[in-house]
Amino acid sequence: MRILVLGGTIFLGRHVVEAALARHHEVTLFTRGQDNPDLYPEAEKLVGDRNQDLAALQGRSFDVVVDTSGQLPGQVQTSAGLLSAATEHYTFVSSISVYSDFSRPIDESSPVIVLEDPSLTDDSPESYGGRKALCEQIAAEAMPGRTLVVRPGLIVGPYDPTDRFTYWPHRLAKGGEVLAPEPTDASVQFIDARDLAAWMLDMAERRQTGTFNATGPANRLAMSAMLAACRSDTSIDSYFTWVSEQFLTEQEVSPWSDLPLWISSGDASFAHFLEADCRKAIAAGLQFRPLEETIHDTLSWAVTRPTDYQWKAGITPERERALLDAWHKRS
Repeated sequence: MRILVLGGTIFLGRHVVEAALARHHEVTLFTRGQDNPDLYPEAEKLVGDRNQDLAALQGRSFDVVVDTSGQLPGQVQTSAGLLSAATEHYTFVSSISVYSDFSRPIDESSPVIVLEDPSLTDDSPESYGGRKALCEQIAAEAMPGRTLVVRPGLIVGPYDPTDRFTYWPHRLAKGGEVLAPEPTDASVQFIDARDLAAWMLDMAERRQTGTFNATGPANRLAMSAMLAACRSDTSIDSYFTWVSEQFLTEQEVSPWSDLPLWISSGDASFAHFLEADCRKAIAAGLQFRPLEETIHDTLSWAVTRPTDYQWKAGITPERERALLDAWHKRS
């Protein structure tokens, strides 16, 4: 196939490009040329800006477009509109954050956020879900009957710039006493970017359309099992101290960012955020590699980063030690 990847040099986009090249597809990247410009010399590279300069895409045609970078409705409207007449299939990477109510179980039929201001151009975290929902609508309207909408949960693995999973295998590899958030049996969900990329290409090759939740694993995974798998990947001694949600809340530990994949059960509005129903995608062929492989490969990549790398998620060793000391004192 002739594949255009809108993005392609950061995280999921990289895995899409690598998988497409491995399958001997003809790959074109459209980027600003600022991040990792030397990657993939065998691919065609077009330089532009989704916000203001799509000239490099004028007059081009592609079998498949994979949009990994659409964040603003205006971006998707201009790019999908420009490409609609010369594209057979459009994959838009959205998010489960589009859903408006996580207090109850969610599947693809659950209601999504509707923005009060459809012309919204800000990129604040607060409007992320609504913006993605509107982007889905715009893509589907631009290419009716040709659009695949993918709603991943947390995407993890090598090249992850967010650290929202990487923190845990990296922390366990350092050994010692590890602060872990209760409850131990809380559900966690995430998907290896390589599994997501491979499945999206499978769907594009078959020209499959529709909307799919795409996170994992196939069966329920508890926080305790995920952390145990992280610990088993290293020979360094480590042990968990499970700390109550009440204590963490009192100490102003932020769910999701300070302790990735932890969401306080006291927040009923997010009770099912990490329990998205993905049976539709699994029935359509979505598969998951072993958890241990994701952990091992993520850690192997993470340790190649500079020693002065500034983590974007997780608590510092000093903060963790202070919290553990306070917890033991209270106990």
